[in-house]
Parts: sequence; structure tokens; C-alpha cells
Amino acid sequence: MLNIQTIRDNKDRLQEVADQKGIHVSISQLLEWDEQKRKLLQQVEQLRQSRNKHTQHFQAITQNHTADGNNHDTLEAQQLKLTVKEINNQITVMEAKLAEVEQPYQSLLQLVPNLVSPDTPVGLSDADNIEIRVHGKAPEFDFRLRDHVALGELHEIIDLPRGVKTAGTRNYYLKGAGAMLHRAVQQLALDLLLQKGFTLLEVPLLVRSTALTNTGFFPLGEDQTYRIEGEDKWLVGTSEVPLVAYYGNEVVDVSEPIRLAAVSTCFRNEVGSSGRDVHGLYRVHQFAKVEQVILCEASLEKADAILQEITYNAEQLLQLLELPYRVMSVCTGDMSQKTYKQYDIETWMPSRLAYGETHSSSNLLDFQTRRSQIRYRDAEGKLAYCYSLNNTAVASPRILIPLLENHQQEDGSIYIPKALQPYMNGIEKLVPNSPV
Repeated sequence: MLNIQTIRDNKDRLQEVADQKGIHVSISQLLEWDEQKRKLLQQVEQLRQSRNKHTQHFQAITQNHTADGNNHDTLEAQQLKLTVKEINNQITVMEAKLAEVEQPYQSLLQLVPNLVSPDTPVGLSDADNIEIRVHGKAPEFDFRLRDHVALGELHEIIDLPRGVKTAGTRNYYLKGAGAMLHRAVQQLALDLLLQKGFTLLEVPLLVRSTALTNTGFFPLGEDQTYRIEGEDKWLVGTSEVPLVAYYGNEVVDVSEPIRLAAVSTCFRNEVGSSGRDVHGLYRVHQFAKVEQVILCEASLEKADAILQEITYNAEQLLQLLELPYRVMSVCTGDMSQKTYKQYDIETWMPSRLAYGETHSSSNLLDFQTRRSQIRYRDAEGKLAYCYSLNNTAVASPRILIPLLENHQQEDGSIYIPKALQPYMNGIEKLVPNSPV
């Protein structure tokens, strides 16, 4: 949510950004409701001032008459009582009108997107994202390539049919070394973040709708989120939600940025993705993420430096996994409502003959913290809203796609990167039909 004055001052730019992000909201209509709200508030305030003035006059009269020993219920006092009663009736009517205006005003306000950085590319989809840098070279295979599903079946570490049998489409089982790899990449990512000063939290996976609204996932993301029927409890699609909500309605110390990390199971409905990436583990309903969230002071310069920092953290993990990747500057049409600036990291996936998104880094400015009421005191002691940033350090099982496919050998074995071997009980490679 943006400050309403910011919306007034940037109405044309915000409408342009909303259109580019595919968000159906009329900024001019919002400002019409805003104007009505301001007029009603002004009228209510004037009525309250008038009521206070008449009330004070009434009290003065009654006090004087009481001191004189006279009956204070004079004609003038009676008239003042009637006047105050009439003003109260008018206030009740005006407050009812104000409530009627408040509902559409708030509904539109929650749809307004964040501004985007000047260097954000303009585009319609991920096809318009711009490559910033590439690390590593895609491997060349002189043998018949197996995709991650075939490798999973060969090694008996991925079982898709039983996942579908148990839970429906886009579900899976990881078995043996597959489950170990799933855990290993998460722990490697956590250890990397802990070395960099992050505080690890175990977080709630079921949250109230306010937590999702305050972090910018609602109202636009409700159809992607699983709800517990009959309750205001929702399954999170990222631990970013409970990590940011941890400091909701608090004044925090960001003299040093607050660095938080969590690993959690995540759930995503994937509404609207029918027929897209249905093969294997790329787009599933349940997955695990190691998330990094940082709160800092409201400084564009510092926030941009932190965005580079958290992006590099994810890059460092991919380098430890010995995987080729590229960093993309995300365009307006591929950004969410809340995002000011975003990088995606795409890792080479041989079976797709393309890079696939595995990580995302975002600078949100004060969009989340304004909704969540997370503030700090600036150098002058004044309260200000923090900036928030987040990054996916690793998401699994999607990361298993490039991990298995890039490191496969001609005999069907799979090389385990050196950084992962300590988390795999020292196993250097997976061999078909070999017990783990």
C-alpha cells in the first residue's frame, strides 16, 4: 500500500505501472473516492467542532446557574441541548456516508501497485526480461540425455505416479537419495545464510488473511492460496509472509539491517497454470523454500545494495552446486503488485534446452511495512516506515531438476557437488540400484 499523497502526486505514473503489471484498477476513480472521503471528513470535523463549542457553552451556563442556586434548565440551555442533539444526528448521518465511501476507497487502495525503479525494463511477460550476467557454461553431452524424471525413475528417488495417486496432479514422492538431496540443498543454503549473520526462525505455515494482505499477497493472490474451510487460516506460499509479519505493528531498530531466514514447506494452488510445465517437478503444489528477508532503513541506496547482497547469496549457492545460471532484470509485466525492483535467477535445465527460474530477489520499499505498520526511528528520532527486501535462497524440488540433469553421467550415475557431499553422508555420486 502506498501513501495516499504519493498516489495523488504520481497518479498518471501509477496508472501506467498498473496497466503494465496487468492490474485492473482505476487510479482516477480511487482519487474521486479520496476526494469524497476528504470532504466528508472535513464536514464531520466541522460538526464535531460545532458540537464541542455548543457543549462548552451549555456547561458554562449550567455551572453559572448552579453557582447562583438557580434551575439550570433555562430556555437557552434547552435550546443548546437540542442543538447538540441535532448536530449528533448530523454526525451519525455523515459517518454512515463516510463508511459507505470507505469500503470502495479501501478496495481500490489495496489494488494500487508499487512504483517501479527507473531501470526496470518495460515488458509484458518473462520473455521481456533482460539478461544481466551469465555464470558458467551449459554442459555439452555426447550421450543420450535423460531428464530429471527419467533419472528419478532410474535411481528410484522420484515417484510421481504414487504422488498423483495419493494427492492428485502436481504431487510427488521423493525417496531415499532424492529426499536426502531435497534436505541437503536446504541445509546448505541455511548454513550459508547463518554464516552471513541471518537469524533463523521456525515460522507458522497457517496464517490469518491479515498477514497475507499486509505482505502484499492479498487481495490479488487469493486464488493461488489454499484456505482452511470455515476458518480465517491460509497456507503460505512462502515464509516471507510470517517473516515480515513477525515485526508487524512494532517499532524496530534498523541501525543494522534485520536479516531473517526460514526454511518452510510452501503451498501454491497454481490456478491459471493448466497445461504449463506439467512435466515432473517444475510446477508443483507443495515445495520447500529457504527464504531470506531483510528490513532496513528507508534509503534507496542502502536497499539497492542489500538487493545485490541477497541476490549474490543465491548466486553463491548455485556456484556451490556447480550449476550454470544467469541473472535477469525482471520487466514490469512479470512483476507482482508489491515489487519495486526485481531480479530473477534462472538455472540451466538441459531437458528444457533453456534456463528455468529458480530464484527471485525483490526490493519492495515500504509497500509491505506500511501495510504491516513496521517502523523505525530515523536520525532525527521521527518514526518512518522500514524498507523490506526478500530472496529465495533455494526452492526444492525445482532445484533438483538442474542438479540431477546437469550432473548426470553417461552410465546413468549422478555426480554430487563437493559442497553437498557432507550433507549426503559423504556420497560422491549416485549409482543406479545402489543403496544409500
